[in-house]
Amino acid sequence: MPKLTHPSTHPPLPPTTEDDRVSWLRLLRSRRVGPATFHRLLAEHGSAQAALAALPEVARAAGVPDYTPCPPGVAEAELRAGHAVGARLLTLADPGFPTQLKDISDCPPLLWVMGDAALLARPMIALVGARNASSLGTRMARSLAADLSARGYLIVSGLARGVDTAAHLGSLEAGTIAVMAGGVDVIYPAENTKLAGDILASGLRLSEQPIGLIPQARHFPSRNRLVSGLAQAVVVVEAAAKSGSLITARTALDQGREVMAVPGHPIDARASGCNMLIRDGATLIRNAEDVIDALPQVPSIATASQTELPLPPTTTLRDIAGLHAQILNRLGPSPLAEDQLIRDLATPAHRVAPALLDLELDGRITRHPGGLLALAQ
Repeated sequence: MPKLTHPSTHPPLPPTTEDDRVSWLRLLRSRRVGPATFHRLLAEHGSAQAALAALPEVARAAGVPDYTPCPPGVAEAELRAGHAVGARLLTLADPGFPTQLKDISDCPPLLWVMGDAALLARPMIALVGARNASSLGTRMARSLAADLSARGYLIVSGLARGVDTAAHLGSLEAGTIAVMAGGVDVIYPAENTKLAGDILASGLRLSEQPIGLIPQARHFPSRNRLVSGLAQAVVVVEAAAKSGSLITARTALDQGREVMAVPGHPIDARASGCNMLIRDGATLIRNAEDVIDALPQVPSIATASQTELPLPPTTTLRDIAGLHAQILNRLGPSPLAEDQLIRDLATPAHRVAPALLDLELDGRITRHPGGLLALAQ
């Protein structure tokens, strides 16, 4: 059995041909291979082709027998489907890939984009909030989006109803980015079909998911990490105490992004999450000036080299498989607080977080409101 504990001394090879792009897509679409595992395989084996050849043995070493990587025909069909709907595949090594995302631990190796990909080089601010937003909340989101757009910032949101919709509408003329939970060609919710079409005229739709994929609940946490990862700051306009917007805010903090919140009335449940964020140290936002003043006065991460690849990770696949097993052994049907799990594991949070995301996207654990985790039923 080949040793899997020492990464290759050769740097990962970027996909320079169509065959290479198929191999990257096959590796990422293979069962149990998420972004973190993709990067480790590429670092250890030097190329996607080599990683695919080694994957069955890697899986056996991790306790998964009879493993077969994604067939070439599946990846080729996805590429054809993407081209048919007018989408473009960006790889981590392409010059147009957003450098902001290279800064996060679980950077997506591949992105499908539709629209103006040049917008990815602009400084971005994410606006997120409640789907059942109040009239005041949607007005605030639309106003903030319009004012920040006028000051040169690109607005990023998730195309959901409520605050997301208002944020895209407010920044539509100047350009906005909609990060999709499903395929870049699948509009969810359907009521935003016209808005999604309008975004293509001056903005961008983006997704890491396969073309044609209908989003499921487990895809939204993955989508949210891209919303925050693209932005310099995340502004929460309205959010309940237990909501996806607060998960996005927590992810933003983990990624080193600024977190800001618009305050609301203490007895309005839709404002309770924002008020909690402010209580815990988020910047209070009244207008666009407050957002700009709160941004760190440092060079934008978007000025980094467009072709710089992340350093090869030092954690081996055997280590990751072991951490996955430890997490699954610690969890049960009764929810456990994530911070308690991290303490029990005696492992740094920056190592546990990507492993939790891998297990969540694989459907093996479930994330409950309030930062609680349990085994999937």
